[in-house]
Amino acid sequence: MSKQFDVVVIGAGPGGYIAAIRAAQLGMSVACIDAWTDDKGGPAPGGTCTNVGCIPSKALLQSSEHFEHANKHFAEHGISTGKVTMDVATMVGRKDTVVKQNNDGILYLFKKNKVSFFHGRGSFSKAVEGGYEIQVKGAKDETLVGKQVVVATGSNARALPGVDFDEINILSNDGALALGAVPKKLGVIGSGVIGLEMGSVWRRLGAQVTVLEGLPTFLGAVDEQVAKEAKKAFDKQGLKIELGVKIGEVKGGKKGVSVAYTDAKGEAQKLDVDKLIVSIGRVPNTIGLNPEAVGLQLDERGAVVVNDLCQTNLPGVWAVGDVVRGPMLAHKAEEEGVAVAERMAGQHGHVNFNTIPWVIYTSPEIAWVGRTEQQLKQDGVKYKAGSFPFMANGRARALGDTTGFVKMLADAATDEILGVHIVGPLASELIAEAVVAMEFKASSEDIARICHAHPSLSEATKEAALAVDKRTLNF
Repeated sequence: MSKQFDVVVIGAGPGGYIAAIRAAQLGMSVACIDAWTDDKGGPAPGGTCTNVGCIPSKALLQSSEHFEHANKHFAEHGISTGKVTMDVATMVGRKDTVVKQNNDGILYLFKKNKVSFFHGRGSFSKAVEGGYEIQVKGAKDETLVGKQVVVATGSNARALPGVDFDEINILSNDGALALGAVPKKLGVIGSGVIGLEMGSVWRRLGAQVTVLEGLPTFLGAVDEQVAKEAKKAFDKQGLKIELGVKIGEVKGGKKGVSVAYTDAKGEAQKLDVDKLIVSIGRVPNTIGLNPEAVGLQLDERGAVVVNDLCQTNLPGVWAVGDVVRGPMLAHKAEEEGVAVAERMAGQHGHVNFNTIPWVIYTSPEIAWVGRTEQQLKQDGVKYKAGSFPFMANGRARALGDTTGFVKMLADAATDEILGVHIVGPLASELIAEAVVAMEFKASSEDIARICHAHPSLSEATKEAALAVDKRTLNF
């Protein structure tokens, strides 16, 4: 006997669980299916983000940052600690606790909002009158029917061709988050978000880290000036980054991994490491979804094809997050999840791709929203630029972290803010002001005229806005 729902959501990552909750708030009967399992066999909703992505990586970054501060910076404050050691098992255990708290929090939210949760793998079975039949394969098999369906099945780590993840020596983000000890030598292929964040964690704890990047430029999607400042900081920290390499044969063995590659000069090189993290992007996940049963259209990348409203080629079937086009960001998935739920209810859901913030949680943090200077030049847009360094910011000096700057780009004619780029302390928090400003089409003058608390890091944003008009007050 099938169970009937107004909406069935497949996947309980950021896009799926948020879509389910919002649909329930709008009065629909909702089921959410998710296959993630914890180490005891229980449900672990939250998707890649909560289980092996955003949340656990930030927990490890925080632990490793504390360790580095205790080792290298406490003395500046007059704090004597003696020899500082790291218990990796305890650090990883704390990370697991943080993950479990988030898993349990989502299950609580489902209960609070009367969302029916089903633990198992959801797949299309067939189209039926007034909706779609969905099979749930798990500890207890179920058959659900949804008038509307939201596909939110996320993404998987991309492996190197012919080199499978064994999660022992050749690691995806999953294995990189569960290392039991600090490797002496760690290799990272790919200098994207995951590669830099995980490289930073283990570098702080004592690993000798080498990052191999195929592109000739560092962080090509980031504003060039910001990327140069970040690279300078990473070099100083001892994070070795090689650009323009071509990866050859990768051999894994009991003692470690050997990577043959050609460097930017065309010379053959070899890197021997204890562990290798492969972070060369992610691919949409439709494993087991059985899209052919209902004729759901996928593109050549395996992503579910959607229009601007996240509608698929099938009436009543929607898709959000990493499994569709656009940036693979948890907060992008959440916004799409909310928008789809509201559209199903006849409202006008809204997602503005131009004001989605990006963050890399390294030290220094890197955050941006809007277009980079190189994009504006390429688009032929006339603009004004203003920047302000954290070394001239009182709060940054008090924190002991004056690396980086805030940079603001504004239209030369209208002064509308076109992009804000930050490298430095708490950039992930500072970027929110820029997102709000751009969403309301603010000018740089608007930010320059707003009173910011003193002393605060946010004053650097105000000063960058003042710099657009060449009238900074503190630099």
